[in-house]
Amino acid sequence: MSNRKRSTALALASALAGSAVLLAAPAARAAVVDVAYDCKTPIGDKSAVSPIDIKAVKEGDGYKLTMSFQKGVSSSPIELGKGAMNPSAVIVVGGAEKASVPVSGPPNPEAAPANTPIKITDLSGTYTPKKSGKVTFTAGVLTIKAMGTTTTCTPGNGPGPSLELDVTAAGGGGAPAGDEDGDGTLPQTGPTDSALALGTLGGTVLLSGAAGVLWLTRRGRQARS
Repeated sequence: MSNRKRSTALALASALAGSAVLLAAPAARAAVVDVAYDCKTPIGDKSAVSPIDIKAVKEGDGYKLTMSFQKGVSSSPIELGKGAMNPSAVIVVGGAEKASVPVSGPPNPEAAPANTPIKITDLSGTYTPKKSGKVTFTAGVLTIKAMGTTTTCTPGNGPGPSLELDVTAAGGGGAPAGDEDGDGTLPQTGPTDSALALGTLGGTVLLSGAAGVLWLTRRGRQARS
């Protein structure tokens, strides 16, 4: 092989390998979203706005979700002692699949003074996707139980997602990447674009380094014969 052909083959193999890495990288977009809660409390209707942050960490086949409140959203006319309040909520999943993920957290670690916005502890739960693709996570209904009473707070401003994430279902649920019509098959490729097709199928198929050069060289020789 001439130096020029060897350089061309190496450059092409390197470019394809780079494409495979980029395609495999997970995509995520997070934002702190202001959620306007309308609360039904034992002493009447209340409202408050709290910025909500949702994070996801991969754990096994699922994702651990953590929902954080940056401001309190309700208050009590009397002091709530340490451990008197138990919060829980729902995170609404949209996009590739529709689901609701229950999240909960520990009771208040410190006493909450009367008529003071109550700090909600971080709430967490597990989301196990049944379909692969891009999903969104949005704050849903918040429930606060304290001293035998229940306060229900519903987002009233149609908040946007706090997190957008590419997820993978166990067993690869959903249509394969590149299957635009969802029929379970990938687009067919001809001789002229077979090298590019290998690049999009991932590093397990794409040969890199010397092996990749040999594959490209042999293919070139076959085309000339």
